[in-house]
Amino acid sequence: MNNKSILHLDLDTFFVSCERLLNSELNGKPVIIGGTSDRGVVSSCSYEARKFGVHSAMPMKLARRICPEAIIIKGDGGTYSKYSKLVTEIIKEKVPLYEKSSIDEFYVDMTGMDTYFHSYLWATELRQTIMKESGLPISFGMSTSKTVAKIGTGEAKPCGQIQIHRGYEKGFLAPLSLRKIPMVGEKTLVILRNMGLEYVKTVQEMPFELIQSVLGVNGGVIWKKCNGIDNSPVIRYNEKKSISSERTFQKDTMDLHKLRSYLIGMAENLAFQLRNGNKLTACITVKIRYTDMQTYSKQKHIAYTSSDHSIIEAAKELFDQLYNRRVRIRLVGVRCSHLVEGGYQINLFEDSQKLISLYQAMDKVRNRFGMKAVRRSLTLGSTGYGRMNPFTGEPNMVPAHRSQ
Repeated sequence: MNNKSILHLDLDTFFVSCERLLNSELNGKPVIIGGTSDRGVVSSCSYEARKFGVHSAMPMKLARRICPEAIIIKGDGGTYSKYSKLVTEIIKEKVPLYEKSSIDEFYVDMTGMDTYFHSYLWATELRQTIMKESGLPISFGMSTSKTVAKIGTGEAKPCGQIQIHRGYEKGFLAPLSLRKIPMVGEKTLVILRNMGLEYVKTVQEMPFELIQSVLGVNGGVIWKKCNGIDNSPVIRYNEKKSISSERTFQKDTMDLHKLRSYLIGMAENLAFQLRNGNKLTACITVKIRYTDMQTYSKQKHIAYTSSDHSIIEAAKELFDQLYNRRVRIRLVGVRCSHLVEGGYQINLFEDSQKLISLYQAMDKVRNRFGMKAVRRSLTLGSTGYGRMNPFTGEPNMVPAHRSQ
């Protein structure tokens, strides 16, 4: 029997809500956040814009056409990161175990809290506190699993809350469209529709083996989610969680071209790993170790991103600030920390669709043929960049004195 009690919190139209805090004249108007040129892409939009059919990842040119009254705003990742951290601090003060699953989403494990508090009332008070102290609208869903709680939040929006009690999960999910089930993307939805499946109820009534035979392992996971079965735990949020890459040179060097080549290569590789893991970083650290074993590091907080150019720019800036001794360097390293879940959405403020498509194409080639298949010309003289941890926060195993 599942005795869990999981709370899912989601800030409503987060980017738009942040902009409205800064400019109240945007309230009640169709607002679109993203690249402002016709080559740009929609990152987020208000509910008023959604009524016209605008949605995230839509080309900005099309969004302008179907919603000509919309106010177009170039996103400000720094502002959104600031408000995200503010909400995180509020939750951190109130909650013993929480997971920050993206820049605007959180899970809270409330299992056992009913022994001391009425958990739904406590969650209501938490939501009210967040709205009062941050000024941002937020919704929540509460149930026995992360899946049902998250879907519940979606049904409670905008600016609402809902509790799906134990034993009522299947009934709550049954009338919903399959597109509301996490993991059901457009391609999977087409396959399910071709099978005559449109609503969650139809999958609930199917044998587990049948949907698994069609969709493989993912089919089994989808069947379980449709039946409200999800035992995944709330993973404690840790800002120190990171991925990193280091290079210890066989011969200490003062060759700036070589050092920057490795630095850029490592930053590029880390950005690729972030995108592959559907992660974003908000803090870049560069480390250098001189021939006399003196080690220095410097970090910079940035807007959440997984873009090569953003991470490379920060790494180069930090390296230039650190490298102030005319001494040979033994080791150079780059680390990305403060990781959260998130795909390309946060990168859409400045990146055109052309650039995003380029990243996706490069990543596809690298996943098939390896990292060396597509590289910047500046990094061609360098070799491996060390082994990165798979988003566990565990220390990296960095091979020392590997041949260059």
